[in-house]
Formats: sequence, structure tokens, C-alpha cells
Amino acid sequence: MAHSPENPDGQLVRDTVQQLITGALQAALSGGDLPPVDASDLPPVVVERPQKPEHGDYASNIALRLAKPMRMAPMAIAQAIAAQVTGLLAAQGVAAQGLVASASAGQPGFVNISLEKDWLTGQVDEVRAEGDTFGRVDTGKGKTVQVEFVSVNPTGPLHVGHARGAVIGSGVAAILDASGYDVHREYYVNDAGRQMDLFARSLYARYMTLFGGNQQVPEDGYKGEYVADLAREIADELGDEITGLPEAEAVAKLRGLGLERMLAIIRSDLDNLGVEMDVWFRESSLFEDGSYRRVKGMLKEKDLLVERDGALWFASTTLGEDKDNVIERTGGDPTYFASDIAYHWDKFVRRGFDSVIDVWGADHQGHIPRMKAVISALGIDPDRLGFMITQMVKLKQGESAVKMSKRSGDLITLKELVDEVGVDACRFFFLSRSPDSQMDFDMELAKEQSSENPVYYVQYGHARISGILRLAADRGIDYSEGDSSLLVHEAELALIRKILELPELVDHMAERREPHHLPHFAGELATAFHWFYQQCRVVSSEAGDAEITAARLKLVDAARVALSRCLALMGMKAPERM
Repeated sequence: MAHSPENPDGQLVRDTVQQLITGALQAALSGGDLPPVDASDLPPVVVERPQKPEHGDYASNIALRLAKPMRMAPMAIAQAIAAQVTGLLAAQGVAAQGLVASASAGQPGFVNISLEKDWLTGQVDEVRAEGDTFGRVDTGKGKTVQVEFVSVNPTGPLHVGHARGAVIGSGVAAILDASGYDVHREYYVNDAGRQMDLFARSLYARYMTLFGGNQQVPEDGYKGEYVADLAREIADELGDEITGLPEAEAVAKLRGLGLERMLAIIRSDLDNLGVEMDVWFRESSLFEDGSYRRVKGMLKEKDLLVERDGALWFASTTLGEDKDNVIERTGGDPTYFASDIAYHWDKFVRRGFDSVIDVWGADHQGHIPRMKAVISALGIDPDRLGFMITQMVKLKQGESAVKMSKRSGDLITLKELVDEVGVDACRFFFLSRSPDSQMDFDMELAKEQSSENPVYYVQYGHARISGILRLAADRGIDYSEGDSSLLVHEAELALIRKILELPELVDHMAERREPHHLPHFAGELATAFHWFYQQCRVVSSEAGDAEITAARLKLVDAARVALSRCLALMGMKAPERM
């Protein structure tokens, strides 16, 4: 990451500033500049980037938070802390030396910090040197995290709602990877249970119809045209050989064939969306290798399983839940909850992930408390299990809602959406909203080639940068020895400051599991570049402009690094021409 020479361990600048203000606060307290307060009344120092550049590079509201316990005006507190910052900067061995230029108090009680301009401009070379690793941080310190997402029943094609979960899951995985975590991306294949049985029976009815049979698709089965397509594919390959089998055997065979074909379709759709999985975990393996039986025995030993009404229940109410939950139906068939228990035990105990993130649809939100309760009962810290819930997506064409699918008859499939608007638009739009908020996806806007379309706007920024660098190359301009200290225009410094926000943003997104900040930052970075380009002529053939041209070309190249990193983290292309 971009950092000052005084921080050889690569500490984020934000953290160095936070430590500086914390040290100044402690010095003001111990020196009697501020009245003593109880430790419980002393909040942690938090720093953020102010909205207005005249307020400095960082600001803290610690003085406002201390006004009540200290019974003192916040501006007076801020002035005392700022004075101590100035004193610390004059001392020896302070990490912020050469990084922080000054501290001041700002209304109504902020401690404002300004960075050294020489340090800022010097970071242009640091960013260029880091290249494709710029923005990486070490928040995770190699801890393992499993991100399980999509995990749709392999009984039909992926639709738009699944696409949102797929993009968000792959997006948070990319952010965690850039933050120093050892990330494992996983799809949980629900290949056991009632829905697969219904799918197999539906496929059997469609297959038999091709050879004169009159079997009916079950009332609660799968009636989409894709099932008929699968039946025709199997018939084209195997002919009528399945028709001669007993029904149970034929259904079982078609279940296996249909499962593999549906998984191939799902894999292909995810590949087209730029989503990769490290593991495709089969639900059936939990019953075949004894995992479910073992976990069931553990819960029984803890007296957390009760038989009632012919079914087997997990006694959630004894752990504070509102109701008990069935894990085996009457007749002994395990529920999805049963296999989920074994699956999460496998994640935490057998495979030993430090943490797990489940990306689920809104219809699974009520499942969270009972999952937390049961893994706690198994001796696993429930805080190691996190969830991201994705809300519904509404497709629009301008002001008109889009409802029907060309192929399935009821939903727009993922493939249809990608074919219509492209991969990059899908990824940018789905990432740009917090997953827990409902979203309208405007297909018309997504295809528009203008600055109104944020996807086009950001990618055009990268293409413009590439064009400038091509022009410099065509003119034979060597800017490798350019002096970045010449970058003193407010637009130049604003662009540098925006570039340097990326490592801290990556850290923030990883900590909070919030990848939706990245598209907005990419837009802000593109805006900062476009403003710089409007204000500062980059490639000049005027006599005497060679030095500033070289310096500005270095800045353009640093902007290229940062913007391409944003696009890569979002799983998007960084076009060189548009």
C-alpha cells in the first residue's frame, strides 16, 4: 500500500494519524491541558476524510464527544489536542514526521490534520511502483474465510435475483482477498432432498412424453420450458433406453443426468458473469460420509433433540429462540436445516475456516437466528459466522417494468440479462447498492453510452487515460524521470488525494463486508481525473513545458493504476479505447 517511509510495516496513513491524535489527547490529559475523565468516558479516536479540502486531509470529532464528560467547550478541547499534535511532530521518533504537516482546530470542534505536500506528491511514484498490488492491505493477516454464495437449487437456471447474490458474493470475496485474507469461494449444491425429487419426476414426465407416455408433471413440480429442453437433450443422446426401466430406477437415472446438466448450465452462466468458485460442495456428501449422523449425535448428547408429532426437532427454545425447528420430517427425511447444520459443522470443524460468510437471499433471513443458535450449541463461536442478505431486484426499461422471460415464462434469467446489457454493467450495477436494500436495475441506462451511465463514465475515464499515455508514447516522451514535486495545482493534489483513498477504502470494505462502496469510489476517482484533465494540460509541446509534462504524465499513470485496480476488484474490464 502507499505509505510513508516512516511506516515500513505498511501501516495505513489513517491509522498513523489516529495514533498521533490519540497520543496528543493522552499528552493533553497527563499535562493538565484537559480535565481528567474516567476511562469509561474516554471514547476511541476516530478519523475520517472531511468533505471540504480546506478542512485538511483527515479530521476527528473526538473533541465533540469529550465536551460533555469534560464539561468544556469542544473548540477548546480541539485546540488543546491540536497544540499537542504540533508538539509531538517537533519531537523525535514520531511515525507521523514527514507525513503530517500540521494540525488545527475547526468549528464546531474538529481536530483537522493536513499532510505534507511533498509526501503527497511523492506517493505518485509509490503508486506506480506498486502497480497491480496497489490498494492491497493486510487486514486479514492470512486468516481463512469461506464465502458461500449463489447456492441455488440445481433445479433450474439462474435468474436476476441470483445474479445479484453472485456479484455481491464474488465482490466481497475480491475485497477480502485484497485485504490479506485467504479466501475460499464456494457453491453449496443442494443435490439431496425433496426439490431434487420433484425436479427428477418433472424431468421424467417430460422425457416419457417424447416417447408417447402420458405421465404428468407433479402439481408442485417444475414446469419451465427448460425442463422440456433437458428432456430432449437426454433423449437425443440416449434415445428411448430409459423408457424400459422401472419408474423408480428411471427417475433416479434422470435425476443424476439432469443434475449434472443443470450444474453445467449454472457454471456456464456464472463463468459468463465473471464469477468463479473454488469448490462445488455436494449436500449429499454430508450424508454419505457420516457428517450429518455425527452432528445429530452431538446434539442428542446435549439433549437438544426432541421427538414430537412423529418428527425430530432441534430444541431451539431452550437456547432462547422463539420456536423449535424440525430437522427430520415424519418418516425420517432430513430437512434443509438438518443438512445446513452438518454443512456448517464441516466448514468450521472439519475444514477449520476462521470465519464464514453466507450470502443469502431475503427469503432466508429468518434462518439466521437458528443457525447462530445451533452452531453455538456445537461449541462454535457464532461471531465467526456472518451473513449478507440480498434483497429483491426489479428490472426496468426506462420507466417501464420488465416482468416476463423469453425462455422460462416467468423470470428473466441471468443469461438473458448478461446478453442484453453485458457483464460489466451487471457487475457494476449489482455492486453499487447495499445488498440489504431493494434495487431497480434500469436496463436502458445500463446500455447507454454517455456520462449518464456510471459504467460508461468510469470505463471512459480509463480509456481516456490510456489515450493520453499512447499519445505520449507516440511522441517519444520519456516521463520516467519526471519530478512529481512539481504537482502543486489544486486539481493535481485533489487527484492524488483521491487515488490514495483506495487502500483505506479496501480496509473499510473488508472490515464491514460492504463492497458497494467501490463503484461509488470508482466514479469519484473518474470525476477527479476528468477535472484534473480539464484544468491541467498534460502533454504540451511548448518550450519549457517538458518538466511539468513529465510530472503530469506520471500522475496520469498513477490514476491508471488506481482506476484499473478498482475495475479489477469489481471484476470489470479496463478498456484502453472506447
